[in-house]
Amino acid sequence: MKTIRESVAASRRWVIKIGSALITADGTGLDRDRLRDWVDQIADLIAAGNEMVIVSSGAVAEGMKRMGWTRRPGSLHELQAAAAIGQMGLVQAWESCFQRRGLHTAQVLLTHDDLADRKRYLNARSTLRALVGFGVVPVINENDAVANDELRLGDNDTLAALVANLIEADLLVLLTDQQGLFDADPRFHPGASLVSHAQAGDNALDDMAGGGGLLGQGGMQTKVRAARLAARSGAATLIANGRKDGVLRRLKLGEEIGSLLTPSQAPDVARKRWLAGQLQIKGRLVLDAGAVRVLRESGRSLLAVGVKGVYGDFRRGEMVVCTDEDGRECARGLVNYSAVEARQIQGRPSSEIEQILGYVDEDELIHRDNLVII
Repeated sequence: MKTIRESVAASRRWVIKIGSALITADGTGLDRDRLRDWVDQIADLIAAGNEMVIVSSGAVAEGMKRMGWTRRPGSLHELQAAAAIGQMGLVQAWESCFQRRGLHTAQVLLTHDDLADRKRYLNARSTLRALVGFGVVPVINENDAVANDELRLGDNDTLAALVANLIEADLLVLLTDQQGLFDADPRFHPGASLVSHAQAGDNALDDMAGGGGLLGQGGMQTKVRAARLAARSGAATLIANGRKDGVLRRLKLGEEIGSLLTPSQAPDVARKRWLAGQLQIKGRLVLDAGAVRVLRESGRSLLAVGVKGVYGDFRRGEMVVCTDEDGRECARGLVNYSAVEARQIQGRPSSEIEQILGYVDEDELIHRDNLVII
């Protein structure tokens, strides 16, 4: 029987977040040697069958370095300027390192609105899924230059957790300059012990976490919150020291490095609760018996050909409930087409969608990754 670490190591889809202090060598400029080392490890994991998405801090810190600033700016416009300046060097560094390994990268800048608006959420999800499918490594950061609420979602730990939700990652890896989460602040308690494993929802973790450093926005408090966010869609979180030799390879081998915070529910249960319980239902699709059977027995996507009726006024990305012809609920999910479009394509095969609408967003009315069976 696999241990918890071995099960996590066997996971396939990872989101890796790298903090500012790591990526900029505590503010002295981009640490290109370490960047190359992480890229080599990530490339090896991709070659072994893993899917990797990177959330990279460091834009503000790199901008500060380029401008010769020693203190993090206090005003929003100065922070945004520093981020815009630093983002150029950050992206160039990631791209050149991955090119050495024959891999392409893609810059993805997200805002809170991209993750709060259901249509934009689905668009972002589809784009990331396509990039990973092409074998491209997405490098994600918050779009600091246009964020309008104190620079943002708040920190890249939170962003990484929301990306883990977005793509339904198996594992969120938070690389930091600390060994992991301790049961007390090791700066003031020399006898503090590393927390090797805990449940992400354990309230005791709040008392163990401290504040952030000079360059970044996140400390252990934001990492604990990120672990709880990631757990909503069933992802485990590993907090580890990014300066450890071969840290990602060693995690993949199941070595007990850092702190592992696991969800209290199995991924399918957590996902069902998160997807089905968080959103307001905007419409209803009535399915024929064949479509109901396929959903329940095969867990496949819902195609327009199996839909007999469309009710309500919904937009792409909003939640709809699916019922059989007797009105019994069988599923709910995020729809890929508006109510107007769905009425036009109901009962028709996917191959005719483009002919009917003049375009095709997705072959499925609801993709299985955005569908929960009731």
